[in-house]
Amino acid sequence: MTYSQKWNLESIFPGGITSPQLTQKYELIAKQINDFTDMIADYSLAQDKDFTVLADLADLAQNIGAGIGTANIFVNGWSSVDYGNSVYAPHFNKLGNLWVSFSSPLNAFQKLLSKLDDETFEKAITTSRLAPIAFYLTELRTDAKRLLDDKTETLINKFDLDGQQAWSQHYDTISASLSMSYTDENNKTRQISAGQALNMLDGEPDNEVRANLMTNYEKMWAKAENLTSDTLNHLAGFRLTNQEAHGRQSHLEHPLELNRMSRGTLDAMWQVVDANKSMFKPYFERKKQLLGLKSIGWQDQVAPLTNIGDYKPSDVSYDDAAKFIIEQFGKFSPKMATFAQKAFENNWIESENRPGKQPGGYMESVPDLHESRIFLTYTGSVNDAATIAHELGHAFHSAQLTDLPFWRDAYAMNVAETASTFAELIVNDANVKEAKTDAEKIVLLDAKMTNPIAMFLNIHARFLFEDSFYTERKHGLVTPQRLNQLMDNAQKEAFDGILDVRHPHFWSSKLHFFIDSVPFYNFPYTFGYLFSSSIYAQAQKDGDNFEEKYIALLRDTANMTSEELAKRHLGVDLTKPEFWQTGADLVKKDIDEFLSLSEQFIK
Repeated sequence: MTYSQKWNLESIFPGGITSPQLTQKYELIAKQINDFTDMIADYSLAQDKDFTVLADLADLAQNIGAGIGTANIFVNGWSSVDYGNSVYAPHFNKLGNLWVSFSSPLNAFQKLLSKLDDETFEKAITTSRLAPIAFYLTELRTDAKRLLDDKTETLINKFDLDGQQAWSQHYDTISASLSMSYTDENNKTRQISAGQALNMLDGEPDNEVRANLMTNYEKMWAKAENLTSDTLNHLAGFRLTNQEAHGRQSHLEHPLELNRMSRGTLDAMWQVVDANKSMFKPYFERKKQLLGLKSIGWQDQVAPLTNIGDYKPSDVSYDDAAKFIIEQFGKFSPKMATFAQKAFENNWIESENRPGKQPGGYMESVPDLHESRIFLTYTGSVNDAATIAHELGHAFHSAQLTDLPFWRDAYAMNVAETASTFAELIVNDANVKEAKTDAEKIVLLDAKMTNPIAMFLNIHARFLFEDSFYTERKHGLVTPQRLNQLMDNAQKEAFDGILDVRHPHFWSSKLHFFIDSVPFYNFPYTFGYLFSSSIYAQAQKDGDNFEEKYIALLRDTANMTSEELAKRHLGVDLTKPEFWQTGADLVKKDIDEFLSLSEQFIK
């Protein structure tokens, strides 16, 4: 089967970014928001004895949210394949204004819920139409206690368009405008974009070329540090002011709330990560030998092994990667395999390697169609195949919720990373098991280590930096020089001294620090990785009985806290280090096998 590597956005709204149907969607959403506003203003509990109107309000709010989500993925999809084109800016502004218009009546809806006494509220959420979203409604009611008066909340939301959101978009403008020189293995120099450089850094096999790339990459972001420092400081300043206005005492309070997890769970997770970092030192010492390096730099974290014995890794075609993913998914869940095949056949995946695309990858749901769209750039490496599996895991998760109300699809980022990492584990493990020689297995084990290196070391550095930065930002602007120092310190601590050459401007080059919608876009990844490791271990024990249990867990991800989810479906306590150690032990097993097999190739 030959699959297209360009996604289909036309089935969402035909005619591209100027689609008349998109314009009609904007108009429909605006009308729905007005209707929602009027309904709340006219609401009377005395006349709503059976809570029918309350349910109607909840349904309309969910329809509005789904509509905005559908329009957003369409606009963002076009922007992602035409990165930096200013034609999309008015659409993002339009979506931002629609969200601001919706936020005010949604706040009023929350306050309406908070005015119901406990007995009345409990009675309401047991009715047939509201029971499926009882958990989300309870969260809205609880959050209402933080809300300021309606006029102030509306003003804050309007300021956000030219505040936090604007600074985030400004970073995209900066990033899209950057380029640097690159000297290849044939000593030819050419200009490449920041996105191209990042993609090449992760997969470049030549040590000298990779080092040259890293040196110029660091210099490129150093030249932009004044712009990116302003952007980061003002984005964080807006966020901190907003958090303080809503009664939050700590900069970690809101991200923990968004991920529905406790500080005890976060601390237990990082405690285990810190306690297990020493296992990476012998791995990197061995990798340094295999690569012929005298030192390990930032660019060498996930450098591919290409000369182990007689084994020469070859590129994997997109079609072969698709076939392998579908086959391996089927060994754990036939429904996962069927879903993946549907995604490939229906052109839900944009994977072509061509200029002008946004760096990185993502999956977004299309709520109105009950579909997903996946964005990435496929270059043929084993890691790229794992990335497709990762994003398909996200999409499969969302697909298990399409028969539920829209607010049951509002799962947090930490559990969102569970299904994706689980899918990635399936493919990475299968690659290793199917290796025909020791040399091939070493290369594939090394590729598999990309994830734990990121989750235990790289992500932890991001968290440590951001925690320190927000602590200092409360007292004033943080200079670029100080940001470099904070990042360098975080990398020293997180990597436990492994890196001889670090990336001080990582705070400037990493998009995740500049995302406006989610604060601390880091620790949920480590949570998802270790949480999914436990699920993966369970899957290997359960065999044919696994699929039903797994889907049941996914369907509950937006219906309870992280701790409750783990207790109900896995029988574990997330606030105890023992649970997190299970994932660390699996990594140690891979490292031990890597060290044992690679000994024979050390000269």
